[in-house]
Amino acid sequence: MSRLSRRPLLRCALGATLVAATLMGNLAHAQSGKTIKLMVGFPPGGGTDAIARILAEPLKDALGATVVVDNKPGAGGQIAGQALKAAAPDGTTFFLSHDHSISILPLVMKNAGYEPAKDFVPVAGFATFVNAFAVSGGTPAKSFNEYVAWTQQQGKGSVGVPAPASVPEFLVKVIGGKYKLDLVAAPYRGSAPMMADMLGNQIPAGVASVPDFIENHKAGKLRVVAVLGDKRQAALPDVPTFAELGLAGFEDVPYYGIFAPAGTPPATIEAFGAALQKTLAQPDVRAKLTAMGLSVGFSSSQQLAAREAAYAKVWARIIKETGFVPQ
Repeated sequence: MSRLSRRPLLRCALGATLVAATLMGNLAHAQSGKTIKLMVGFPPGGGTDAIARILAEPLKDALGATVVVDNKPGAGGQIAGQALKAAAPDGTTFFLSHDHSISILPLVMKNAGYEPAKDFVPVAGFATFVNAFAVSGGTPAKSFNEYVAWTQQQGKGSVGVPAPASVPEFLVKVIGGKYKLDLVAAPYRGSAPMMADMLGNQIPAGVASVPDFIENHKAGKLRVVAVLGDKRQAALPDVPTFAELGLAGFEDVPYYGIFAPAGTPPATIEAFGAALQKTLAQPDVRAKLTAMGLSVGFSSSQQLAAREAAYAKVWARIIKETGFVPQ
């Protein structure tokens, strides 16, 4: 490429950098002296909380404003979703959430207290992940097939899930039907209390996200025996997918994103997205998130909105096929 032909490209790159810097500078100036709340709909100690805390510190530097994680646990993220709807659209309140609070709750409740397409603005996406099936340390099964055989011997089984009427609960129903098992989903108020019972061998198995299980799996305190998705996970290369085990149709993976109240100015949305993109480009941040079992990748506000809609469409069909009636 000639020196002349490189100049327009350099101008474009420099222009994009200046725009991003200007947006972040404007947001930092607007929030001077204020604190930006990054809400999480689950208690401290779970995977979502850990992810938020990994992002909060570098976001503070990128935005030039204080960023704090604000835990609002309860009802599978519903309480946090309602709080986001009620928040002022002034750029001081954001909601870090996975698919459950955004795409699933509105499908399984007659009135969740919010309508994401109407009450929220997608800011940016930053990762996808897969759900996994894990067994407690006291459960003798070393593989998913061994778990199936062991449960058949027991006559029935209980499987923990982080929230009622969640993707993990519907997966328990599908798994029970596929393998002719009498499985009962035991819903918790988040993955942290579910994990505590699994570690105490109070419940023999659980379904949750890979980030929820990964540290205890690596420590040998529980065993992840199967994952969803169309390929094995880099963080768990020895764990087979459900498709490999004969349970196909669950290749559409859930997502993580950040949302703001409806009415938040577009410039604020763009500035926060630019700060998040800058944060994800830091090797140490990517390494920490990847080690948790996330597939890290930035997506714009428009891309996150499309992802949310497509995911909800897939799960609306699956939920209907289970016979579930919205409560």
